[in-house]
Amino acid sequence: MAELRRDLARLQLIRGQIREIERARLERLKRAPRQGTHPMMRMLARIMGIGIETADMLVHEVLSRKLRDQRGVARYGGLTGSPDESGSKRREKGLARAGNARVRRGMIQLAWRWLMFQNKSVLTKWYRARTAGGKPGLRKAMIVALARKLLIALWRYVTNGEVPAGAVLRSAT
Repeated sequence: MAELRRDLARLQLIRGQIREIERARLERLKRAPRQGTHPMMRMLARIMGIGIETADMLVHEVLSRKLRDQRGVARYGGLTGSPDESGSKRREKGLARAGNARVRRGMIQLAWRWLMFQNKSVLTKWYRARTAGGKPGLRKAMIVALARKLLIALWRYVTNGEVPAGAVLRSAT
C-alpha cells in the first residue's frame, strides 16, 4: 500500500507539472501571438484534429527548421524507407531509424487522428482507396505513408500557406 501511495503522489506531481507547462505555453501565446514560432502554431491549431500540443511539438521539432525540400522534411521526420540493395536484389527493410523519433511517433498518431477528423480530405481519400480490401497489415504500413504525406502537407501549409486539399479549418479566433 505504501508503494502505491508513493506512485500516486508521483502521478499527482507529474500532472501538476504538465498543467503548469500547458498554462505557461498558453500565456506565452496570448502575450505575443505574432512573434517567433507562434504564428505557425496558430495556423496548425486551426486545422481540425490538430491541437495546441501537437502543433507545438511539430513547430519546435521540425517545421521551424530550414529544410530544403519535401524529401528533407520526410527524412528529418524519420518517415522514409530503408532500402537494401545488393547487386540485382532490391528489398525494403522498413522504416529507417534515422530521423527524429518524437516526430515520427507524433505524426503516426496524428495520421490516425487525421482519418477521424478529416473524412473529406484528399489525403484521407487516398489512404482509404489504397487500404480498401487489402491485407490486415496493409493499414499499418500505409499509415506511415499517410503520416509522411501529411507532414509534407503541413510543412507546405506553414511555409507557403497552401492548405492541405479538402482539410477542414476551425474559424479564426
